[in-house]
Amino acid sequence: MYERLLLAADGSENSVRAAEEAAKLAQLSQATVEIVYVIDYSRVKSEVLQSRSAEELELERYKKLQPVEEVFKQAKITHTLTMLHGEPGPTIVEYANKQSCSMVIIGSRGLNTLQEMVLGSVSHKVAKRVKCPVLIVK
Repeated sequence: MYERLLLAADGSENSVRAAEEAAKLAQLSQATVEIVYVIDYSRVKSEVLQSRSAEELELERYKKLQPVEEVFKQAKITHTLTMLHGEPGPTIVEYANKQSCSMVIIGSRGLNTLQEMVLGSVSHKVAKRVKCPVLIVK
């Protein structure tokens, strides 16, 4: 079935819900999970200005992902965390296509039709371009 699941997470409530679904799939198929967090270049400037040091900034990023990681720790599922840099949609697609993933799991922000048309959603970009099955969790 599924051997390797890739979970795109940003620490939001939607990504925690996506983690819960990924955990269910991983338990059913005894898959490993790779949590991917993309550090968005458009937001890095403000994050750097607000932090006191590089270590503090890195710690804040890991704190964002603690609720997501906790889902897998509680379920005793083998998981890893990978941090990437770039624009989230294309970076996730490029990474997923280079890896041998069985499925990509990503949360949906719940944009309305106009917002999605103007902004484009990360989940939509990923679903459209990745070369494996994608589960979008609302």
